[in-house]
Formats: sequence, C-alpha cells, structure tokens
Amino acid sequence: MEHLELLYAKMVFKMNTEKRLALIRKLASLLRNNFSLMDALSRIEQIESNNGKKPDEPYAIAMREWQKNLEQGMSFSDATRGWLPQEETLLVTSANVADLVVALENVETVVNGTTKIKRAMRSAIAYPLFLLVLTFAIIVMVGAYLIPPLASVAGPNVVWTGAANLLIIVSEFSMNYWHIIVAAFVVLCFFVWVSLANWTGWVRTLFDDIAPWSIYKINVSVGWLMSLSAMIQAGIAMPDAMRILADNSNKYLRNILESTLHYIANGDNLGVALSKTGRNFPNAEIIGDLTIYSEMNDFGDNISKVANDYLQNSVRKMESISSALNSIGILLVSAIIAWVVLATFQMQDQITMMLS
Repeated sequence: MEHLELLYAKMVFKMNTEKRLALIRKLASLLRNNFSLMDALSRIEQIESNNGKKPDEPYAIAMREWQKNLEQGMSFSDATRGWLPQEETLLVTSANVADLVVALENVETVVNGTTKIKRAMRSAIAYPLFLLVLTFAIIVMVGAYLIPPLASVAGPNVVWTGAANLLIIVSEFSMNYWHIIVAAFVVLCFFVWVSLANWTGWVRTLFDDIAPWSIYKINVSVGWLMSLSAMIQAGIAMPDAMRILADNSNKYLRNILESTLHYIANGDNLGVALSKTGRNFPNAEIIGDLTIYSEMNDFGDNISKVANDYLQNSVRKMESISSALNSIGILLVSAIIAWVVLATFQMQDQITMMLS
C-alpha cells in the first residue's frame, strides 16, 4: 500500500501543473526569506497535511520524500527526480551549482511559457482533426441513410452519372471499408505521433516546414530556448547547459543539440553552430540573433529576451496556424456538405427522368 501511495502521489504531483507551480513558488519564497531548505519543506508539508491530520495527501507525501532524499545526501535535482516532469528536473539541476531560488523561479517561467505554446498547439491540431473525422462521418452517414432509399426507388437498372455517381462510389466504399479506413487513419496518426520525437536526418528537416512537424518544432524549440536561457542565468556555462539538455532530450532534439555541440567544440558560437547544422532550428531569425548576442558580455540577459520574444511570437504564429487550419477544415466540411446536396439533387433529377 505504501508503494502504491507513493506512485499515486507522484502521478498527482506531475499532472497538476497549477498546484505544483504554487508549491514551487511557496518554496522559493521561503528560501528567499532565509529559511533553510529542510525547514521550508517541513513548513510546506505541515500545511499540505493540515498539521499532520492528513498525512496521506499527495503533496504532503512529496515534501516528506524530498526531505528523506536530501537527508541521504542527494542533491535537490536528484531528490525531486521522478516527481517533476523532465524539463523541470533539468532546470533544478542548476541548483547543484547555483542559487536554488533562481532555479525554482526559472521553473515557473519556463513552465508558464511552454504551457502557452502547448495550449496553442493543441488548438491548432484538435479542431482540424475533429473536422476531418466529422467529414468522414458525414460521408458514411450518407451512404448508410440517404443513398439506400433513393437507390431503392430508382431500381437496380439505373445508371448514375456525374456527382450522383461519385457520391455513390465514395459512400459505398466508405460503408464497405470503413473499418480499414479507420484502422489506417489510427495507424497513420500513431506513426506521425512517434515520428515527432524520434525522426531525425535531412528528410526530417524538409518535413519540419509542414504541419504537424512544423508545429512540433515550434513547441520543442521554445522549450529548449527558454530552458537554456534559464540555466545560463542560473550560472551554468552555455556548453554545459547544452550538454545537460542534450543528454535529457528526446531523439529529435538530442540529434540537433549534439550536432550543435560538435561545432561549439570547434570554436563556433551558439548561433554559428546552429546555422552550420543546416536544420534551421529554431529559425533563421533566432539563429541570427544568437550569432550576434553570443559575442556580447551580457549573453545571459540577451538570450532571456530572445527566449521571451520567441515565446510570444510563437504563440501568435501557432494561433495563426490554428486559425488557418480551422478555416481550411470548415471549408472542407462545407464543400462536402455542398457536394452531398448537389449529388442528392442530381439523383432525384435522374430518378424523375427515368420514371417519366
């Protein structure tokens, strides 16, 4: 039961982003007011457990587990590993070598930023996908409920022409093979989803300009740049921060960062190294900015400004993509409905001509 409670507490802690960030803010505030880390965790544990009356509350369990791990000599990032999402664990890794308060504040900044872009990304994908499913459903419903009565009136010897003939062909195909179509669609979605985080190479670079890969690239690059900015501001050297991010990234991002690190090791600055990879990551404008700012002394402050500007621009771009995809989806559904209406009228006309 104790093991199950621990797993449940970790799941709840990871999933409730709003509550998790509230606790992180509270911890940073206590540390800023000269509480020791152990004392701060103890205070929060008392609040979450209602002074010990509810010791099984997930957030109270989290604070006790963190304290236990710290007492065993673990660093804060190791003590909280498994409780925080991976990108947040990366940010508190900086607490091993820099100010923990700064690291915790950076967690909130990055999570709030990436949450905005993820919300925009979901909007860009979900509604067009719904419209695509709706279009298929309309065709199937027409084949199931509209065409049979009309075909029955016309009889078996009728020869359909024009839009009526095409509607019957498409509807009958959808009715007979809908399970194959649905299965193929699910498989396609699965492979696209897997490819987002795992597909690398020059062909992937071409697809990075096409949705949904372009949307995923924006999401990943925003998270990477904000995390890099936060870690540099926390005192981690840029190459070290890049290595930490590469080691803890998925295959897609790791491939780009390792290529970038290869050029950095040869003496190039961050912007030049990103340019030499040929991946156009994040984009040409950001690469140009990083090329300039990498030569300046206040690189940490400048990259923070670049990251925040890129976040805002990316949210606007994602909303623009979402609006365009939504418009295309609505036009597609409207065109399908118009086509069905036209084909239905043609069927009725052909039946009238045949019977007259």
